[in-house]
Amino acid sequence: PEIKEEDMSPFLKSPMPGTVVSVAVSVGDEVHEGQELAVVEAMKMQNSLHAGLSGTVKAVNFAAGDKVGEGDIMVEIEHHPDH
Repeated sequence: PEIKEEDMSPFLKSPMPGTVVSVAVSVGDEVHEGQELAVVEAMKMQNSLHAGLSGTVKAVNFAAGDKVGEGDIMVEIEHHPDH
């Protein structure tokens, strides 16, 4: 049987451990694929994190100044296929 990979696009994950510099969205916000959602700083470099799909922000799990680990789910987006 073919193993189907879980669709992780509704979840914005931190690509590395670091510190949250900014979060540009709040719960209930409409976002579009490619929109900047957050910035994480690691090793003195800022990394802009973008939405993988369009939809409504369902959860924001971190705030500016928080420490994140690699793979931590920072933002959850509820996808609207009709948009």
